[in-house]
Amino acid sequence: MLPSENRQRNGLLAIRVSSGKQKRDGDSPEEQRQRGESLALSQNIHIVDAVVLVESASHEEQPMQTIVEKCRENPAIEVVLIKAIDRFTRGGSGAYIKLKEQLDNLNVSLIDTFGIIDSRRVNTLEHTGFKYYWSDYSPSFKSEILEAEHAKDELRDIMTRMIGAEIRYTQLGYWMRQPPYGFTSETVDTNHGKRVILTPHPEEAPFIRRIFEMRAQGIYSSQEIADKINKLGFKTRTSYVRDKYDRSKIKRVVGGRQIDVKMIDRIAHSLIYAGVIKGKWTNDKPVKAQFDGLVSTELFNRANHGKLIIEIGSNKEVTLHHKQPPEWQLVKQSINPDFPFKKVVSCPDCRKPLSGSAARGKLGKYYPAYHCSRDDHYFREPQAQFDARIENVIKKLEITPEHIDTLLEMIAESWRAQQQQTIQDDQKLLERRQAYETQIRVTLDRMKVLTSETAIKYMEEDIVSAEKQIKELDHQLANKRDNAVDIELVLQYARYLLKHLSDIMFGLRNPIRRAAFFGIMFNEMPSYADLDFETHKNSPLPGVNGLFRCILDAKSTSGGPGGA
Repeated sequence: MLPSENRQRNGLLAIRVSSGKQKRDGDSPEEQRQRGESLALSQNIHIVDAVVLVESASHEEQPMQTIVEKCRENPAIEVVLIKAIDRFTRGGSGAYIKLKEQLDNLNVSLIDTFGIIDSRRVNTLEHTGFKYYWSDYSPSFKSEILEAEHAKDELRDIMTRMIGAEIRYTQLGYWMRQPPYGFTSETVDTNHGKRVILTPHPEEAPFIRRIFEMRAQGIYSSQEIADKINKLGFKTRTSYVRDKYDRSKIKRVVGGRQIDVKMIDRIAHSLIYAGVIKGKWTNDKPVKAQFDGLVSTELFNRANHGKLIIEIGSNKEVTLHHKQPPEWQLVKQSINPDFPFKKVVSCPDCRKPLSGSAARGKLGKYYPAYHCSRDDHYFREPQAQFDARIENVIKKLEITPEHIDTLLEMIAESWRAQQQQTIQDDQKLLERRQAYETQIRVTLDRMKVLTSETAIKYMEEDIVSAEKQIKELDHQLANKRDNAVDIELVLQYARYLLKHLSDIMFGLRNPIRRAAFFGIMFNEMPSYADLDFETHKNSPLPGVNGLFRCILDAKSTSGGPGGA
């Protein structure tokens, strides 16, 4: 039997790199493994396992805790080999002592390739034959503590230089993180050296621009926008969820999802898409980025409907304005199809927006009405009477003839813009279809050389899935062709409707859009009293937009209908 000091011991090789980049370019696992195996050979240690951890050792919860747990699970391990103390921890002496004590309690020694750690123990009372807890110590313990603190100081210096520079460059308008959806990172030469800016992602950026354009129009709900964007092929980026301690192990893949309403709203409020950076490193102050956004500030402001407004001064200073919603909006539903006119007609007493609700009577019947009870007054109008007055106003208003041709040209211009967008959408659908066809051809070529029935089965499922996607895309393209619009016919119909304004209003099935159309007839929100034609029979209706005129019952001096 070999002497105890020369017998072979079982060891665990612990390898740690701080990041994937360091794993590739710097202190690589291969280099640490080579050092550890050389040390094991010289110390007569048999390496039973090697663990690679891709994780920073500066965290409060140390990645090397995994090594301790492996030693606890395998009592045969007698020694842990590391390259150096700074690979074991950068948490300073406190973290080092805590980890080392756990290994000592398991009777596991810790050694490093630089020889700082000495596994020998010295008893200062050995000559007397006695030993106390205070007389037994490790001669290298002070050196180990100093090395652990040095590793912590080195980490502090590295992080101070790196994070300090990132904060400074962020405040100057450069980008220091992963690019958001719609952008890609690009390193360029600047007055501040080589810095990172964001540039439009060729596939993702069109989705972001389309979201802002649809929101800016003000006629689509967030769900309608999401449905449209998903039909164009939107998918979130895929990313990997890695093991908490061993970052080289991938637990699952996430992402690849379609967009939803919450994502639509989050994108619409993201300042970076307008070329503005705001966050912790800018002290929550907006900074103009050193690169253009995906949308203009004007489009961003219109898409947020005045709730968030960006203003950029002549010296590129950025100012944000947040519109505080009125109190009634904070406690009431702002958009309610049952009471659509509460946002476009105000209270006759306080001239604030009305509320809408249905009170329940004693017999259980509900009585819907518009009402207001602010500032010690009470107004209530049953919905039937309210709607009748609105209908009466609509019948009395018409578009002035001199504006009809202008409006028709605007309709034609809008149609041309939509046609251009439709062509781009069709091209995107065709590109997706072509990609699926290519995927099928590649899969078929691979199947020709396969012999595994399982692999062939999975590839057949991929082909079926791709064919299903092609069929769905063909259906969308066919629907677009079937729904093609004859603009000349549209303009003829529009001319008729513009001359018969009430037909437009009562032809709208969506009550929210009907109310919005009613609202644009006035330069300012009219009160319910303003809509009483008995009061304004011989005078203009207050606040009517210049595009419209009010036809009164009284006759003009020329015998035709009077108007405002």
